[in-house]
Amino acid sequence: MHIATSAKLINITAAALTGAALLFGAGSGAAHAANRIVARVSLSEQIMEVSVDGRPTFAWKVSTGDRAHVTPTGSFKPTRMHEMWYSKKYDNAPMPHSVFFSGGYAVHATYAIKRLGQPASHGCVRLHPDNAADFYQLVETFGPANTSIVIVK
Repeated sequence: MHIATSAKLINITAAALTGAALLFGAGSGAAHAANRIVARVSLSEQIMEVSVDGRPTFAWKVSTGDRAHVTPTGSFKPTRMHEMWYSKKYDNAPMPHSVFFSGGYAVHATYAIKRLGQPASHGCVRLHPDNAADFYQLVETFGPANTSIVIVK
């Protein structure tokens, strides 16, 4: 487990350094292509694939909206971030490492990790706490303006 965690941190660090090197490297073309994160969430597959500068970097199980609660589809930019947020709508439910992308919808950690891989949320995109922390760190490092959250059926 420690090796896997270290490997994740190395991947995040390497991605961040590569993006920074491209951003500050020679040529305006390099700066334009650098520092871009795309998180693609598939509602049908219950997977979030994260690409950094066009390179697939992570693929994580998620839980999105259940039958009674819709997860919005489309392409979004993060609008705000909170290391810890408590839902005002759902009895102060904890939402660690929240990256909000549309009104009250966010990508965030869940403690219901046995439900990952199947619809179970009130519309948010839930991740394992370790993965949510990694995603939060990536968005914080590269910036919300350089992050896209794309949700497809």
